[in-house]
Amino acid sequence: MEQTSLFEKPQNEPLASRMRPKKLSEVVGQTHLIGEGKLLRRMIESDNISSMIFWGPPGVGKTTLARIIANETKSEFITFSAVTSGIKEIKKVMEDAANNKKLGVKTIVFVDEIHRFNKAQQDAFLPFVEKGAIILIGATTENPSFEINNALLSRCRVFVLKELTPEDIIILLKRAITDERGFGKENIEIEDDTLNAIALFANGDARSALTTLDMVITNAEEENGKIKVTKENVEECISKKTLLYDKKGEEHYNIISALHKSMRNSDPDAAVYWLARMLEAGEDPIYIARRITRFAAEDIGLADTNALNVAINVYHACHFIGMPECNVHLSEAVIYMSLAPKSNACDVAYQLASSDAKKMLTEPVPLVIRNAPTKLMKELHYGEGYQYAHDTKEKLTTMECLPPSLQGRTYYHPGVLGNEIKFKQRLEQIKEWKKKHKTK
Repeated sequence: MEQTSLFEKPQNEPLASRMRPKKLSEVVGQTHLIGEGKLLRRMIESDNISSMIFWGPPGVGKTTLARIIANETKSEFITFSAVTSGIKEIKKVMEDAANNKKLGVKTIVFVDEIHRFNKAQQDAFLPFVEKGAIILIGATTENPSFEINNALLSRCRVFVLKELTPEDIIILLKRAITDERGFGKENIEIEDDTLNAIALFANGDARSALTTLDMVITNAEEENGKIKVTKENVEECISKKTLLYDKKGEEHYNIISALHKSMRNSDPDAAVYWLARMLEAGEDPIYIARRITRFAAEDIGLADTNALNVAINVYHACHFIGMPECNVHLSEAVIYMSLAPKSNACDVAYQLASSDAKKMLTEPVPLVIRNAPTKLMKELHYGEGYQYAHDTKEKLTTMECLPPSLQGRTYYHPGVLGNEIKFKQRLEQIKEWKKKHKTK
C-alpha cells in the first residue's frame, strides 16, 4: 500500500520520477547495501525491516529505496515534509499508524531531509518508533551524528549510500531513452560521448542526470521523425558545471578540513586547490581567513611566530577589499602556512593543561603568587615570599607557580623546527638554572 504524500498533490511527473525504479532489480548502484547477500537486501527479502536512516548525497536513491521497501514488505507508505508537517499532524498520523498495526497493517513513515526537522518534530516520532507502531525511514544529506537527536538516532540503523559512478549514470540514461516510461516511444539519436558528458556533469546525482537528459532532448531538433541530440544541445543546457559544495552542509566542513590538512602536510599545491574550490563556490573569504588564523597558532605556533602576523594581516585585507581581489591574499596565506615549519606544541600544551584544569578546578592559587592589596590579605600571608624576577641578574627565580599537587608537571614540549629550536634551548637553560639554584 502506498500513500504518495499527505501534503503534495500529483502533478505531471518529470523524467526522474517516471523512471524511478519499482523493484530492487531495477536499482542501479548501492551494491554494498542491496547486492546479493548484503544486509539491507536480506532485511527486505526476509521482511525484517527496522527503523533506519539513509545518509548520502542527493540523487543516489534514498527515496527510491524507501518506496521499494514499502512495496516489497506490503506496507503503507507515508511521507512527511519538514516544511509543512507540524507536531499535531505528525502525532495524528502516528496514532493512525498505531491503530493500523492492531489490524495487522505495517506503516513505513518516510521523512525526507530529516535533518531539517527541529528537535520537537523529531521527538514526536520517538515514542512510536520505540513501541514499533511505525517503521521510520529518514533520508538525509547531512551527517546524522550532528543533525538527528541522539535518542532517535540510537533507535535507527544508519545506512550510508554512495554517489553513483558515471557508469551507473549512463545505465540510467540509456534506460530512460529506451524505456516507455521515458522516451521509449520516441526515436532518439544520441552518441555515447554525449551521454558520458551528461553523466560527468551529474556528479553522481541520478536525478540531475535525468533532468539534464530531459532538457537536452526537449531542446533538440526533430528531423524526419528522429530527435537528434548533439553536443551543442548539451552545451546549451549545461552552461557551467556546478561545484560540489554546500556552504551549510557537510561538504563545507569536508573541504575546509582538506585545506587545513593540506597546509599541515606542507602541500601548497593542494592547499591552493582547496582554497580555490571554496572561493569559486562562493565561500565567505572572511570565514577562510579566520580558519587560517587558527591554523597559524594550532599547527605552526612558536616555530614561526610570523605566521600569525601573516594570518591576521590577510584577515584584515579580506575585510578591506573583499572578493574577488582578496583571493590572492588568501593564496599567499595558505602557501605561507604550507611552507612554514610546523609545531603543535602550543595546542598540545593547552590540551594537557586543560585536562588537569578540568579535574582540579578547586586547586587554590599558591599564596606566594597571590596579590595582597589590603592589610588583611597581607596578614593572611598573601604574596609572602614572592620573588620579583626583574630584581635578579638572570631575571629568574626558583619560585613555584603551580599548585603543590601539580608541581613538576610539564605541558609545553617545544618542537624541533624553526624558532622552537631556540625556544627549546632557552627552556632547557631555564630548567637547569632552577634545578641548580633550588638545591642550594
